[in-house]
Amino acid sequence: MSTLFEKVALVAPRLLDRKARLLVAVSGGIDSMVLLYVLQRLAATHGWQLTVAHLNHKLRGRSSDADERLVETVARESKLPVVVERADVRAMAQSGKQSLEMAARQVRHAFLAAVAKENGIGTIVTAHHADDQVELFFLRLLRGAGADGLSGMEALSTSPVDPSVKIARPLLGVTRAEIEEYARAERVRWRKDASNDSVDHVRNRVRHKLLPLIERQFQPAVREVVLRTIELLEPEADFSAAAALQWLREPNPPFDKLHVAIQRRVLQIQLIRQGISPDFDLIEWMRAHAGKPCTIESGKEAHRTIDGRVVVSAHAWPRFPDDAVELALARKQGRVVFDTVEIHWRIRTVRNAPPVKQRRGVESFDADAIGDCVVLRHWRRGDRLQPIGMAAAVKIQDLFTNAKVPRVERHQRLLATSAGGDVFWVEGLRISERHKLRPQTRRVLEWRWRRV
Repeated sequence: MSTLFEKVALVAPRLLDRKARLLVAVSGGIDSMVLLYVLQRLAATHGWQLTVAHLNHKLRGRSSDADERLVETVARESKLPVVVERADVRAMAQSGKQSLEMAARQVRHAFLAAVAKENGIGTIVTAHHADDQVELFFLRLLRGAGADGLSGMEALSTSPVDPSVKIARPLLGVTRAEIEEYARAERVRWRKDASNDSVDHVRNRVRHKLLPLIERQFQPAVREVVLRTIELLEPEADFSAAAALQWLREPNPPFDKLHVAIQRRVLQIQLIRQGISPDFDLIEWMRAHAGKPCTIESGKEAHRTIDGRVVVSAHAWPRFPDDAVELALARKQGRVVFDTVEIHWRIRTVRNAPPVKQRRGVESFDADAIGDCVVLRHWRRGDRLQPIGMAAAVKIQDLFTNAKVPRVERHQRLLATSAGGDVFWVEGLRISERHKLRPQTRRVLEWRWRRV
């Protein structure tokens, strides 16, 4: 079996041009310190010029500063140029209402791309390895990713911040165990990040809980199985992407004659190009509803034309006539103004439905019981609702009478119906029994409304 050094010595020259200038991302942890050590051994043979980059996230106080000192010391001893920067990631996460992991990732990519551009370096080298691939597979699987997401990281890709900068990952074929063995054998200096042992983060729970459970009780070789699955998915994802790009250049046959996989890719690519997150619900709505606009959370709306083109435009909040408006729930959240009522809605996934909290202007429903769209309109005579706690539907007119709603107000009250036409909400009255939260509820529709 090949050693870690032999594996990298075989793969790295395929990813990195001869005599290239390389920016090596080094955190001070075992993975990146081993990467730096191996690249130094190979640099003379291939003429590579290495620059070390370290970002101090300031998340672990003195430990973060000690990581920084180690990286600077090793770079200085190796006579390598080093660029160090500090960023208050916690503050950035709070101000941007993001998770620490997401904020750290964004700041890190921006830092590395900026350093590369400033120093005329075309390739960033990172220490992502095979175990990272496996963990990422499960993270994306739990989020509902398709073949493109499940196919994992590529050995060579472009920076998400600057497409002119490449990112190379020569350790993707190497496991964490091989890295640890190599570090011991070569006495590579590195620092342990204690936060990697915490199960507060989802990735760490996958690493320390989910994977060991699967290995013990289901599949001892789960890591090898996942890596093989990734190897199978990658060319299939590439094929569908290539077919979609070819169709976008030459749109033949018509969109509705394309295979479903290609339809989804065509829409996904166009949404990404226009800066829209291409989640599954949005893509499926656009596939099934040509010409119907869907509100997206950035204050814009998008729709698919009959010939398969995605059009994104600024969303103008219209004053609707006194009939009805259809609200697509393809996105996770949105806002609409109907007549003089402003409604904010959000869909979130839960393991166990939370208890209902009674607050004026805030309601919660089972999103799956409602369906993929909502119709907003005013009350009409004959409308019926099964209020929560009641065994049968009754006329809303009777509910108005019992609630002492003046006759002049009744036709001004808004109501919302499900995709199947069932009334699930009436402004100012109890919600529907058929659409309430239940123990088996997995998607909650949060509904906030107010008169403006």
